[in-house]
Amino acid sequence: MIPEMKWITKGWERADSIVINPHKWMFTPMDLSVYFTRKPEILKQAFSLVPEYLKTNKDAEVENLMDYGIQLGRRFRSLKLWFIIRYFGVEGLAARIKEHIDLAQEFAKWLDDEKDFERMAPVPFSTVCFRYNPGNKTEEELNKLNEKLLEDINFSGKIFLSHTKLNGKFVIRLTIGSIRHERRHIVEAWEVIKKSVRKIK
Repeated sequence: MIPEMKWITKGWERADSIVINPHKWMFTPMDLSVYFTRKPEILKQAFSLVPEYLKTNKDAEVENLMDYGIQLGRRFRSLKLWFIIRYFGVEGLAARIKEHIDLAQEFAKWLDDEKDFERMAPVPFSTVCFRYNPGNKTEEELNKLNEKLLEDINFSGKIFLSHTKLNGKFVIRLTIGSIRHERRHIVEAWEVIKKSVRKIK
C-alpha cells in the first residue's frame, strides 16, 4: 500500500503461497489471516475429504472452502477486514501504517542519540528492539538488568512492552501498531522508560 515500501514484496512472485495477518497491523480484530496460493489444487488434495453427507449437486460449479482447511465450519472472518477497508480506504490505511513507521524511526533516533541505550536491530517497520546498556557490564548482567527494566516499565501500568532474545541478548520491544497511536504516545513511552531506568540504576 505504501510505494516506498514495495521492496518488501521483492521475490514474492517466486512464492507458492503467502500469508498476511491483518489482525497484526491492519487494525482488524483477532483473528484473521489472508492466504494467497498459486497452487490451490495441492492445498485441496491435502485437506479434501468428502463424505456422502457433504456432497451437493453444485460441487462442480462453486469453490467450496471446506476443501482448503481442516475445519468445516467457519466464522465470516473476512467481513471484519472488509469493514476496515471500506471505512478507511486503502489510502487511509496506508497513511496510518506510514505514520507508524515514521514514529518508530523517530523513537529509534532517540535511542541512537542516548549514550546508555542501544538499538539492537534495524527498524524498517514499526517495531523497535533496544536495550539499556550503561557499559561496564557482562552480557549476563545486561540481560538481567534489562529484564528488570522491562518488569518495572510494565509494572508502571502506563505502557506495556514485550521482549525477545537476539543472539542470546535480552531485548526490549516497542511496537507501534494501534489505530489510535499518536506521537504523544511514543513521547510518553520514552519518558516512562527513562524514569524506570533511573529507578533501577
